[in-house]
Amino acid sequence: MYKQIWRSPVWKLIVLAVVLNLYIELLNQKGVSGCIGFIRRDLAVFGINTLIILASLIPGVLFRRRLFYCTLLSLLWAVGGTINGAVLAYRITPFTTYDLDLLKTGLGVLPNYFTTWQIYAMGFGILAIFAILIIVFVKGPKAPSQNLLIGGVIVATCWISLAFGVQTGLKTDKLSAVFNNLGHAYEHYGFAYCFCNTWLNRGVTMPPNYTQERMEGILAKLQEDKEWTEETPAELPNIIFVQLESFMDPQYIKWMEYSEDPLPNWRHIKRRGSDGFLTVPVVGAGTANTEFEVMTGMRIRFFGPGEYPFETVLKDKTTESIAYNLKEAGYTTHAIHNHRGVFYGRNQIYKNLGYDDFTSLEYMLHVTKTPKNWARDQVLTEEIMAALQASEGRDYIYTVSVQGHGKYPTKQVYTDPVITVSGLEDQERLYQFEYYVNQLYEMDQFIGELTDALSAYEEPTVVVFYGDHLPNLGISESELTNHNLFQTEYVVWSNFRMKQKDQDLYAWQLSAEILKQLNIHVGTITQFHQTQAEKTSYISNLKALQYDMLYGKQYVYGGESPFVPSDMKMGVRQIRATDVFCTGDRWYVRGENFTPYSKITVDGAVIETEYISETLLEAIDVKELPQASQIQISQVEKYGEVLSVSPETLPEE
Repeated sequence: MYKQIWRSPVWKLIVLAVVLNLYIELLNQKGVSGCIGFIRRDLAVFGINTLIILASLIPGVLFRRRLFYCTLLSLLWAVGGTINGAVLAYRITPFTTYDLDLLKTGLGVLPNYFTTWQIYAMGFGILAIFAILIIVFVKGPKAPSQNLLIGGVIVATCWISLAFGVQTGLKTDKLSAVFNNLGHAYEHYGFAYCFCNTWLNRGVTMPPNYTQERMEGILAKLQEDKEWTEETPAELPNIIFVQLESFMDPQYIKWMEYSEDPLPNWRHIKRRGSDGFLTVPVVGAGTANTEFEVMTGMRIRFFGPGEYPFETVLKDKTTESIAYNLKEAGYTTHAIHNHRGVFYGRNQIYKNLGYDDFTSLEYMLHVTKTPKNWARDQVLTEEIMAALQASEGRDYIYTVSVQGHGKYPTKQVYTDPVITVSGLEDQERLYQFEYYVNQLYEMDQFIGELTDALSAYEEPTVVVFYGDHLPNLGISESELTNHNLFQTEYVVWSNFRMKQKDQDLYAWQLSAEILKQLNIHVGTITQFHQTQAEKTSYISNLKALQYDMLYGKQYVYGGESPFVPSDMKMGVRQIRATDVFCTGDRWYVRGENFTPYSKITVDGAVIETEYISETLLEAIDVKELPQASQIQISQVEKYGEVLSVSPETLPEE
């Protein structure tokens, strides 16, 4: 047996695992010096990562098509490591298994990050990988039959060694299952360990002492500790949250000098309204996770590392949110985002968060684009005002902006920028910051336009502006005066007098605190944050509530969730056809509120359409004029998914 083990291919697999891990960490640690530093810092952690790779390769000893199996697994590891290296070049957050969930919608923004030739190179690389696998499968030699007993001993030994190594690493704190900072975790614990963790460690784990008695005790404590006795006030304001993409005040960057203040409107609000630092769960990317925390009052850190609840639990489950809670108080609930409606699955997820309607890019009339092809935030003023006017009574509007999004160009884009930036010798990075600061300036102009419009609005309205995360500009903690990459800011504006209350908050506390200042106390999570923030059991009980609501037996609701998916409408304007007519051999549809994403639909089939104006569409390469009753208008996103179809057809003449 000893001789057979010695002659076993396992030794070649060990060498292969070491080589693969070295390649992966060269990219993960951003170079040779980083990789050497990682190995020197903790050789045992490097060994555990190698064991993880080996554990995936080792079953190959049991197969005759050993070469094919090992080639397949090796390519998967190499591709994963390469993608991680590429991702780290464009954002701070590394590659996780959740990025695979986002692959479908993420493909749509590739042109914003990569050149056409880079995208072609990726496609060629994928084809080359498939070609290699086919050749190895068809032409590759088959290994001689392996003694299954010996093969089983080898596989079991490897897996047991891995389990022992991981447990030892966790006990000695060389490894951790909790990643406060995903980027730092990949750097300290290695790609293989962290990537597998994002696959295996999902959801919220059951907290200790999770019982019906404990959950009922938490509810009782809310009633015992509440400071209010009156009901929700009769005079309620409109409540608007505006989540600003990659927004930060550049005055916190130590070295930066600029020709003029890019944020005069933001600073004006700060002097008069409540404000503070806002600790968010992500840096450089991950908009949807800040969104989730503000909307629900729940904490991302309780989920698996790198997890996006929008892509996991919320796909098929409703949960308590500020939208559901404010509907209880009589509000109409709106969501607005000047980007694709399907991104992060918002066109489906928002139903499970209680929104009555969702206006995405495909429903906006007057969109202009930045040089990097993101929609400018200027359009959001018009859309917010349209949402306010679309319903009677009070409105809650959650707005997600996109203009500040990277990738930020390393070459000069503006030959005559409104604001020039200096203080840095690296010219390429300086161009990135100059581009970014000029986007900030335009975003600040939007803030001013919105608050000006709402100042004249007859209904009381409060707006909360905040940044979702810092921009992906390679900013380090040492470059920041506040030394925290996870801190953005929030400011509160209103067209009526509100008491100024400056305090630092976590994103998951923001909505409850704003409602508290407005004397609104609806919802279990809202009341929990409003009454328990100073208690020593605050964090542990928040996790228990979050587990109970999303994964547990929902004791806090009497055993059954009261929330059902909303019948969400896409857009607040009615998009419809009013007339169809021919001119020569072409035919057209007249109507209302058309956008470039409006498509003529005949008997349920979407046909090729040219957008002429908000009131006119032309059918392309269709000669026969259909009956009026066959025609509807569909809103179709750029990759062909139908978001909605107008409920009406044209009446027969």
